[in-house]
Amino acid sequence: MKRREDNGEAILPGKAILFARSFAFWIVFLVSIVLWSLVILFMAPFSFETRSKLLVLWSRFTNWWLLKTCKLGYEIQGTENIPEGSFIILSKHQSTWETIALQIFFPRTVWVAKRELLWLPFFGWAFATMEPIALDRGAGRRAVEQLVRDGTTRLKRGRCVVIFPEGTRTAPGTVGRYRIGGAVLAEQSAYPVVPIAHNAGEYWPRREFIKKPGTIRVRIGPTIQSQGKPAQEILAETQHWIEETMKEISTC
Repeated sequence: MKRREDNGEAILPGKAILFARSFAFWIVFLVSIVLWSLVILFMAPFSFETRSKLLVLWSRFTNWWLLKTCKLGYEIQGTENIPEGSFIILSKHQSTWETIALQIFFPRTVWVAKRELLWLPFFGWAFATMEPIALDRGAGRRAVEQLVRDGTTRLKRGRCVVIFPEGTRTAPGTVGRYRIGGAVLAEQSAYPVVPIAHNAGEYWPRREFIKKPGTIRVRIGPTIQSQGKPAQEILAETQHWIEETMKEISTC
């Protein structure tokens, strides 16, 4: 039921407003995915750098539209920690938001993802042109070997490799099991690790339609050098920094 102010104007209930805003966001977002995918496929003969710039433009548009419709923005700290050259990004994974936004901060990114994503119409076909490292997560040791082999190749090409060590999205306030694959890549390639913490899941929850207004907090951590360190130590340093930072930025 609608409430009314003294002037007689109807005011939608809070949940209805959030639903309407989220609906507007989703409609344009889904259409933009199809259009962007077609553009990227058309640009497949061009360089990775050209396609990457188009991806950044789409990411910026999506975040602008998210702010306009759902009143959800972000603030970032730690950009001074971004090193020159290639590196490995190990990020907290709570939401779809970071899969869209990280390339704004790191334009030369390639993603480690489950191979099934490549089978999705439009998005998966376009994603395949962005040099992803598509893994069969049921392959165990062979998947780690592929990650090291393909990840090292991408790093030598000047890319930054994005990995979610928890593997899947975790609910705010919870900690998933940190997997060793990204740290093994760092150990064997000797490229540094940049840890990322954020609380996007508090505003764009996994498997939920409604987006909540607010400001997502993103923190880029100090570079973790990998030369001479075993994978277990690299992973422990990364997890410690991410989870301690999550305690500082989380609101739940």
